Amino acid sequence: MSNIYESAANSLGLFSSPCLTKVELRVVCKGISDRDALSKPDPCVVLKMQSHGQWLEVDRTEVIRSCINPTFSKVFTVDFYFEEVQRLRFDLYNISSNHNGLKEADFLGGIECTLGQIVSQRKLSKCLLKQGSAVGKASITVTAEELSGNDDYVELSFSARKLDDKDFFSKSDPFLEIFRTNDDATQQLVHRTETVMNNLNPVWKTFKVSLNSLCSGDHDRKLKCTVWDWDSNGKHDFIGEYQATFKEMRGAMDGRQVQWECINPKYKIKKKNYKNSGIVILNQCKIIKMHSFLDYIMGGCQIQFTVAIDFTASNGDPRNSCSLHYIHPYQPNEYLKALVAVGEICQDYDSDKMFPAFGFGARIPPDFKGLS
Repeated sequence: MSNIYESAANSLGLFSSPCLTKVELRVVCKGISDRDALSKPDPCVVLKMQSHGQWLEVDRTEVIRSCINPTFSKVFTVDFYFEEVQRLRFDLYNISSNHNGLKEADFLGGIECTLGQIVSQRKLSKCLLKQGSAVGKASITVTAEELSGNDDYVELSFSARKLDDKDFFSKSDPFLEIFRTNDDATQQLVHRTETVMNNLNPVWKTFKVSLNSLCSGDHDRKLKCTVWDWDSNGKHDFIGEYQATFKEMRGAMDGRQVQWECINPKYKIKKKNYKNSGIVILNQCKIIKMHSFLDYIMGGCQIQFTVAIDFTASNGDPRNSCSLHYIHPYQPNEYLKALVAVGEICQDYDSDKMFPAFGFGARIPPDFKGLS
């Protein structure tokens, strides 16, 4: 039977496990422009991956209004196979506020590369190309980071009160950005909330971010949080900032609140009686445990293995060597190889070691009645 196992392993690749890891990709664009000189573009990047000669969309970023140097908060998570050449394409579109589809959007250009190139360099910058030619001085930079160790997610719910009013005829339109401080002291955008219009006491939507993205699993890593007043021309007004750590955020895990003073450094220097530019409140912090397959197995998860086989004539005559059902006198057919390969793995996690088998489209001897 060992020959059957080896044959099955070769046909299904069960025992030659690939070098697989998950990678997070972040995208930044610089110097993009639009055909309309009177307004700035509303950029969005679409990630595509080549499969069997075709480009298939994997995911896309959010749309950032009126911005020529966008830093997208959307993180692309992809599987990286060391032994494969994975071709990627990052297409940049200008999506107007009237629609969010790509059919009527303006294609601004794109770049092509392999996932291996990004991973090996960790940060890959390329000129934006359109029909083979460079688009001015525009560029796209993609940064890669391996997801390792802690794959848990954290759910955060922020609000604020008494933020500074930056508008003359209405109230501020605040949004919050969270940056992680990297080991090289650079800042990396982790999340950007939605904008709450005309409100000095905003309640932002709850969002979820991986713990790896937020702080690389280091609960004491510095996080820089900034609050802005959104403007339609892309020149957002700075309201204030504060520093935090995930260790501090965890204080909001049991229904409690954690809050920070939002400080504008310029006001703090100029104004004698300056206290703050508002208070930012973390109303909820919830850790979502991401269990691995091994966690389920070690926790007692049972797998039931059930087989269903198609015996219809479309599979060919079992006496014909071209049929998948061919009964070879010396070796198992393809069906048996697959059953042995999968069953050999699953039987260890099946408590009763009983494998139900179903079939349809056959005639069973000796009376050869139809099987449905």
